[in-house]
Amino acid sequence: MHLNFKKITGFIILFFAATTFAQTAKIHSHNDYEQKVPFWYALGSGAHSIEADVFLENSELFVAHNQKDITKERTFESLYLNPIDKALSMNMIKQESLQILIDIKTDAKTTLAQIVKIIQKYPQITAQKKVKFVISGNQPHPEEYNSYPDFILFDYQKLDDLTAAQLEKVALLSLNFKQYSVWNGKGGLTEDDLPKVTEVIKKAKSFGKPFRFWAIPDGKTSWEFFAHNGVDFINTDHPKECVEYVENLKHRTFTNAVFSEVYQPKFSYLKKNVPVKNVILLIGDGNGLSQISSSVLTNKGQLTLTQLKNIGLIKTTAADNFTTDSAAGATAFATGKKTKNRFIGVDAEGKKIPNLTEILSEKGFNTGVITTDEIVGATPSAFYAHQKDRGMEKEIAEDLLTSKLTFFASGGKSKISPKHQFSIANQPEEIGGNKADKLAYFMSDNGVPQVLKGRGNLLSNVVENGLTFLKNKKKPFFMMIEAAQIDSGGHSNNVGTIVTEGIDFDRAITKAIQFADHNPGTLVVITADHETGGFSIPHGDMKTSTIEGDFTTDDHSATLIPVFSYGSGSENFTGVYENNEIFHKILKALRFK
Repeated sequence: MHLNFKKITGFIILFFAATTFAQTAKIHSHNDYEQKVPFWYALGSGAHSIEADVFLENSELFVAHNQKDITKERTFESLYLNPIDKALSMNMIKQESLQILIDIKTDAKTTLAQIVKIIQKYPQITAQKKVKFVISGNQPHPEEYNSYPDFILFDYQKLDDLTAAQLEKVALLSLNFKQYSVWNGKGGLTEDDLPKVTEVIKKAKSFGKPFRFWAIPDGKTSWEFFAHNGVDFINTDHPKECVEYVENLKHRTFTNAVFSEVYQPKFSYLKKNVPVKNVILLIGDGNGLSQISSSVLTNKGQLTLTQLKNIGLIKTTAADNFTTDSAAGATAFATGKKTKNRFIGVDAEGKKIPNLTEILSEKGFNTGVITTDEIVGATPSAFYAHQKDRGMEKEIAEDLLTSKLTFFASGGKSKISPKHQFSIANQPEEIGGNKADKLAYFMSDNGVPQVLKGRGNLLSNVVENGLTFLKNKKKPFFMMIEAAQIDSGGHSNNVGTIVTEGIDFDRAITKAIQFADHNPGTLVVITADHETGGFSIPHGDMKTSTIEGDFTTDDHSATLIPVFSYGSGSENFTGVYENNEIFHKILKALRFK
């Protein structure tokens, strides 16, 4: 087989530019010679072990899966030794060590003698320590290991004791996984198989050598299991995918230490026919069903949110796009009309349309907005501003000056003109009893810190005090509360951010539900503008509040979004409907047209 080294070199450099090699479990490219580009593909993917099945025929070493598959071009020298020599010359082996696992399929001694002979033709290879050759399959007895050169090591496939000298020649210990389990890699190991497998791993590792199972199921679930259970080399036919998965496993796995104390709603509104007078709309930006699930599963299996009974689903497409952004999504909630992405408080033609805070203020309501974003962010601005692009922060900030808001709390103090008419509370505790006509509280000058960066219970504290402030006005009110940074976790593919921001959102939800229980006639609606990240939860452990998350994108997705509702009028929010119906259902609950 003749290889074009110029093309391959470019191929490898691209891989090296995009790949890092720091990982706990290393990757073994099983039957590597069956890859479209043997050796180079596994090397560029970041594999630390590469397997070649070798047959001796007419004094020539051939690489093939079966003897009938042998072709004269596919020799061990052309597929592996020449490329290794080239890679060493060009300093292209970035792994700290690389093993070539030679699975001998013909007579052990004669084949190994030829392997030694042909490797010795490459002095650059025999002189270095980075690449080692490990003999597997048919091999001599351990008593003979030390008769072979230093560049030859062995793959020991038993659990019998060896002498210290024999063990020195062992690079790897391998066992047949099927001798211990028939697991197909889906779900988890059975209760009977799990202890057998973990015990044999423990025994194998007592030899002090890297350990590998062969004949394993080959997929993400099995990769996760073996990586977490101490297997040093994971067999795979998909080296690039496996390396990426294992390298990112630690980043995608999160153990939670932030919890929401679950509140049991009273549901007393079911026994009373109290008209709706207050509406609290809570929006978890980017908070899809998997995000909610991650918070549930890391909060001991429950949230205040999951105690609610009325649940619906919304479709989130924008007027001009299959997948909405926050501007179009929030505008649909705030105005009752779908619009184009990036539009704030205007319809699809760019014409200004009234929002809930404007409509309800004309009917005697006080209105408020709380967000862990800046006040000029897309979601909060949809409830007071009217601009054709969410990036027009200066114009959005000017709209705040003439808005109908009675209260807001957010980040972004530096974005707001000092001409504003809002009194300023300096602490959350200064909000509740404040007598100002219009009040603001800034959580930060710019962006609000995440929970993982020390925000603490600030959101729920502000929500509790903000609701008290509006209640003390002795008028009905509308409050929009946004947990903005669940979305940030989705965009950055950060599982810990998604989990902790979602749990913090539940603490805010708790304050809203408690308020509704103590103030009959309060409707609470909890939803999201869209899902972010294409988030899923393949593995986890509820006992330790640990989950592994995975992502299909760093953007929004178009999946349906749950709507939870509580209190008077909550029965209107069940079913499946478009996101702009939230606006109409709120007005219907208030008995406004």
